[in-house]
Amino acid sequence: MGLAEFERRKDEKIDGVIYDMSPAPGYRHGIINNNINRNIGNALKDSLCLVFMENLDFKYHPEENDDYLCPDVMLICDRKHLKGGSYTGVPKFIAETLSPSTAKRDRTTKKNIYEKAGVEEYWIVSPQGALEIYYLEDGAYVLEQNYILQDDKEDEDYNAETEITLREFPHIKMTLAEIFAGVD
Repeated sequence: MGLAEFERRKDEKIDGVIYDMSPAPGYRHGIINNNINRNIGNALKDSLCLVFMENLDFKYHPEENDDYLCPDVMLICDRKHLKGGSYTGVPKFIAETLSPSTAKRDRTTKKNIYEKAGVEEYWIVSPQGALEIYYLEDGAYVLEQNYILQDDKEDEDYNAETEITLREFPHIKMTLAEIFAGVD
């Protein structure tokens, strides 16, 4: 058997339709996800919460069907909903980094699913240096913050040192520069 036969293809199932997420998005996508994952993971030491990057399926309504998403970065605190390679609880935080093949779905379908599931904080990150932060307010997402990285210290809109904090986890902080470090 070849190695390819053992590999699990990355996909998502929405309303019974499987969306193949292969081939992998560009390297900038992975760098950003790793930056966010590492910052959250470092801050979660001695915590019951866990952060996952692109490797845990989120079954967002397991009582209805077997649909699932595979968030780029997902923070969970209720371990009793972990089973095998999936999570059936409500994540505290999800980040999706846009790629050409998933951008529309990340901004529409997946955003709506996360909203209905009760995910308190949702980030949409663009490899081109943009970050949108949505908070759940009365069951609907509200765009709370919207940044476009400006890392030229001479520019009047310089914001690379702007600190981003997860709302429910004020000890989890990272700057815009840390989120986009190494993307150039």
